[in-house]
Amino acid sequence: MSKKQEILDAFHYRFACKEFDAAKKIKAEDFQFILETARLSPSSFGFEPWKLLVIENKELRKDLMPNAWGAQTQLPTADKFVIVLSRTKNSLAPESDYIQNHLKNIAQMPDEVAKMYTNYFSNFLEKDFDLLAEDRLVFEWASRQAYLAMANMMTSAAAIGIDSCPIEGFDKQAVEELLIQKNLMDANEFGVSAMLAFGYRAAAPSREKTRQPIEAHVETVY
Repeated sequence: MSKKQEILDAFHYRFACKEFDAAKKIKAEDFQFILETARLSPSSFGFEPWKLLVIENKELRKDLMPNAWGAQTQLPTADKFVIVLSRTKNSLAPESDYIQNHLKNIAQMPDEVAKMYTNYFSNFLEKDFDLLAEDRLVFEWASRQAYLAMANMMTSAAAIGIDSCPIEGFDKQAVEELLIQKNLMDANEFGVSAMLAFGYRAAAPSREKTRQPIEAHVETVY
């Protein structure tokens, strides 16, 4: 089988699994592989503005249930349940500790290059994308970066026969309040973007995958 066909097969295999076989567990090395594909994912400016909370605690999963209407069957049955956090305007300010640490210690930029990059990013936020007009816009931009990591996690999981489900069906404010109460999230740094469930399907999909033809999505400009 060609590498291209293997990748397409993973996309065909993946579906939004609503209920998992709770008796089947993901091998630690397989889940670590999925997490590694998130770590290696691209992000705008390379800033990786996300954090993944892997919720193993059963009581916390129960506490999430009343405010996660889209995860009622996934929370009790998924072997791995992830809350995806994205950074806020405060922690992504160009001069913030997070950005400056990333430039100088993660990307290991010389001081003059880090200063230039800081100016580029500041101009991007303020002018190019006008993200400083409202406080939530920077968080939404960070969430778009987190979704790149989420997509890679789901595809890599499907490639090794593990099912997943992305979830936005929850009360964002209530879930954030719970995480703050449990000392799992600092509201000055993060907000909740999405949830992700992983495991093995309890049943096969009820129908074939349906998508629009490629012409509906692609226009070539000559």
